[in-house]
Amino acid sequence: MRVLVIGDSCTDVFVYGNIERICPEAPVPVFNPIRRVESGGMAKNVKSNLEALGLEVDIITNANDIKKIRYIDEKSNQMVLRVDEHDYCEPVDLNLLDFEDDKYEAIIISDYCKGFLKEENIKYICNYDNVFIDTKKNIGDWILLADFIKINELEYKRNEKKLSSNQFKENLIVTLGSKGCRYNNKIFTVDKVSVSDVSGAGDTFMAGLVAEYVNSKDIYKSIDYAQQCSIKVVSQLGVATV
Repeated sequence: MRVLVIGDSCTDVFVYGNIERICPEAPVPVFNPIRRVESGGMAKNVKSNLEALGLEVDIITNANDIKKIRYIDEKSNQMVLRVDEHDYCEPVDLNLLDFEDDKYEAIIISDYCKGFLKEENIKYICNYDNVFIDTKKNIGDWILLADFIKINELEYKRNEKKLSSNQFKENLIVTLGSKGCRYNNKIFTVDKVSVSDVSGAGDTFMAGLVAEYVNSKDIYKSIDYAQQCSIKVVSQLGVATV
């Protein structure tokens, strides 16, 4: 099975260290770094999870390197600071969006709204078959042709007026964190687990959703599988791969 991922990507950096005291010059913790962990984030994290689940993956993404650097207290696993470097990317080369879709079982749009994809780009990609999209943009009619749209609860509330119409009923999946997710007026619950880090969990959910769907073509079964994948990664530190 081969899948195409299109979207913004970054490097996720986790700097773990010790905090033993408060800075005398200002009421902030003094952070002593111990170790640094890096991995591909956003669209690249979707790709890594798909590959871990046994799929072959091509990716169309930005060339410049966005960095999300998180500083984590080693003892408590509490994030004390996040620094985003070069938090914008150049638009996609439109020539790359003309591809043979019959070589892909599914196309994933991982749109973190960093400038790589415009609404008209996404509308164009949605003309292909089996398109799954996760977007941080405000929802509009440009997304209607997508086969499935995955957003989280906060994103749903921000777009509730638009998404409450029946035109999105059959293709909208809303993740609800520890409450599971909602699709077609059904709530899919999840078992409670000890959560260490939710970073990248949405990427893992999307990867699991598509990995199962290209095999079974059953969206209900795919949602259950996606949630099991997400449970595995939130119990690990950092941006984990299922």
